[in-house]
Amino acid sequence: MQNTNTHRFKILPLFLFLAAIQIKAQNGEVLPEESEFKEPTTRVWYNTYGIIRISNRLYWDAQTHFRFVETESTPFMGQIGQIYNRHAIGYIYSKYINFSLGGVLRVNFNTDESSDDRNVVPEWRIWHQYQFAQPVYSAMIYHRIRIEHRWTQGFAENSDYIFRNRWRYMFRAKVPLNSNKLEPRTIYVSPEAEVIMQSGKEVVGSVMEDLRLTTTLGYIINPRLKVAAGLMYSHGQTLENPGIFRQNWTMRFHVYFSPDIRKIKNKLPAIHFTD
Repeated sequence: MQNTNTHRFKILPLFLFLAAIQIKAQNGEVLPEESEFKEPTTRVWYNTYGIIRISNRLYWDAQTHFRFVETESTPFMGQIGQIYNRHAIGYIYSKYINFSLGGVLRVNFNTDESSDDRNVVPEWRIWHQYQFAQPVYSAMIYHRIRIEHRWTQGFAENSDYIFRNRWRYMFRAKVPLNSNKLEPRTIYVSPEAEVIMQSGKEVVGSVMEDLRLTTTLGYIINPRLKVAAGLMYSHGQTLENPGIFRQNWTMRFHVYFSPDIRKIKNKLPAIHFTD
């Protein structure tokens, strides 16, 4: 009889702990009985991607993104939500493998029209990326691992910075539609899927920040210039409550440019990360 009571007292703290997890979210929010999905928000992103060759093995990865999000007064096309400046120095290990390391300055705009807080706050990141490509018949397959260390701040005055890590994996394919390979004057379709996980002291239950599913249609103008447009659906857990998911439908427009500032005699054959 004594052993049974002892066993019960050992189980009771575990039961109470599990019950507390079920009831409370990370910031004192009550978890819903089942997952709740917010109404989808529409966004429009205009992105530029520059791969600038600076030596036989090194390149400058220069990206600028303008991201708009809908508000009550400006539906669909929305107001400016973020401006990204993402830069890195990359290293070409081989024709199908490259790495990069750099920093990000993201400017966040307060799109809450009822808010009296600040209108603009900066966000800082350090990022490193590992990309692997492989040909499959006439298509190219890409695996991208990107790790980001980010410092974010709320719009409230004197709010503290929050540090989080982002762990990103993306699978992408590029399939030519009117040609047997990815070459000038080729139209291609590019399906991709990316999962973004996050960790940090502020992240208790909201580990899945985003799941992105995208289909893009692109056109190769010449070896140095491409354009593309696509539609992305994404959803992920809110930081405040892991039981509540946000949803987004995003139209994305891209320009890819690849200038080469090296002397002609030093140029290597084109590599596939710019395909």
